[in-house]
Amino acid sequence: MTAEILVLAGGVGLFLVGMEIMTEALRALASRHLRSFLARFTTSPLTGTLTGAASTAVIQSSSATMVTVIGFVGAGLMSFPQAIGVIYGANVGTTFTGWIVALLGLKLSLGTIALPVLLVAVLVTLFTRGQVARTARAVTGFCLIFIGLDMMKDAVTGFQDWLSADILPGDSFVGRVLLVLIGAGITIVVQSSSAALAATLVLLAAGSISLGQGAALVIGMNVGTTFTALLVTIGGSRDMLRTAVAHSIYNIATGVIVFSLLVPSVRALSTAFPQDETTALVVFHTLFNVAGAAIMLPFTTSFARLIERLVPGRESALTDALDRRLLNDPSAAMDAARTTAQRIMRAEFAAAGAYFSPVQGPLPAPRIALLQGALDDLQHYLTKIRLPDGETGVANRYAALLHMYDHLNRLAHQLVAEELLPVLLSDPGLRRPALAFGAALRRFADADHTPGAAKMTRLASLIAGRARNLRRSALLREHAGLVSVPEVFELTDAMRWLQRSSHNADRALFYAALAEHSPSDRPMPGRLIPDEEGAH
Repeated sequence: MTAEILVLAGGVGLFLVGMEIMTEALRALASRHLRSFLARFTTSPLTGTLTGAASTAVIQSSSATMVTVIGFVGAGLMSFPQAIGVIYGANVGTTFTGWIVALLGLKLSLGTIALPVLLVAVLVTLFTRGQVARTARAVTGFCLIFIGLDMMKDAVTGFQDWLSADILPGDSFVGRVLLVLIGAGITIVVQSSSAALAATLVLLAAGSISLGQGAALVIGMNVGTTFTALLVTIGGSRDMLRTAVAHSIYNIATGVIVFSLLVPSVRALSTAFPQDETTALVVFHTLFNVAGAAIMLPFTTSFARLIERLVPGRESALTDALDRRLLNDPSAAMDAARTTAQRIMRAEFAAAGAYFSPVQGPLPAPRIALLQGALDDLQHYLTKIRLPDGETGVANRYAALLHMYDHLNRLAHQLVAEELLPVLLSDPGLRRPALAFGAALRRFADADHTPGAAKMTRLASLIAGRARNLRRSALLREHAGLVSVPEVFELTDAMRWLQRSSHNADRALFYAALAEHSPSDRPMPGRLIPDEEGAH
């Protein structure tokens, strides 16, 4: 008896390890395309449901999909109402694992075949890199899943006489409630509804539990899977918490509805699949998730308003997106870093643009000083991102983010040089380019009406040419005795400030555009425009 229990535990453990390895490998293989797929097609609740189902089926983990979506919401790449559709789809997509287990793992004995394939896959993983190694790692996880399933089947067969449906709560209201709680508890402990579902299917195939008991356990597992999403959002932004709460309430609500229909549903499935209870249980799991999504889709807007009232929270801060839990996924972490950098950039542009206006605003230094903590947090977060081997596009995107941060940091230091700013608005030759610079900054600070970055590049080039001309003019004015030597230095310093500030603003926008995706070519570092002496 003890040996069978140990084998069962080992089988569950192998299944969990296999799911973890396969999910991480598939996630790495599909990361860039998956994230682009989610961000591009999640434009409505219906498309969100479809993309959530497809992505969960691909990476074989509803928890991984939810973590990605929560990261998107935290990074500002997806709104909270858009994320609700993905919640529906993630529940539908996770049923794909049940079909794999029922149709392949239980109908076919693939554990023996998986052993030599496992050896080859491990060797390929050890001796290769990049996409090939990740593909082999996904195959490794797939093999471990079927080996673990075979171990579970053998162990259950070994103590089949002892393990029966009688040891679990019976077919009563209280018994069904206890089974739901057991299913939720098992999923919370093992942190995988797929592993819990696989074990339930193995027990059902061996006759150790009834179809009704298995269905009640599955309802609990659907509820228990929300625990991971709630954990991810602890300390996160308001919209991240809203997404996790919506996931939990949706799963609990659908679970309650299905629980109320459990007895007639089991009776109908028993009639439809009299000789194949495992398929009946997978059909039950699939139908109630599909039905839940179909029922909730028309009420998504109302559901979103309900969650917004339940989780009012505070407005997002500049660095809310910098969630340390996203560091496990470099692409997600870079999404968060880029969103934060853009927020800082708009704040810097708004502060400087307010000063350089026809009706002169306050000096930007006090507002810029408040941004220094956010810049420091961004720098620290960027140093924590670990890049995968062989991903040139990801590395180039990271380089673009570093350049963007560098130019934002330089611009912040320039904006606290208060002694030069009044000169730019008081001198007739400098006032016009300074006001043009301020107008451009105000336009780019508006998140809803951001013009093309090329416009700032043209302006920076014009300011650089104007600065060279004005520098020569200042020297001639000093030579003619129209201005003093200290005034010449003051004017040339102000010109250089305007030239370099416009350059840094231009480069920050340029690298922000590059960091939106993974560029194939490595970003060239920004260089200051040469001054008269040829220095950079």
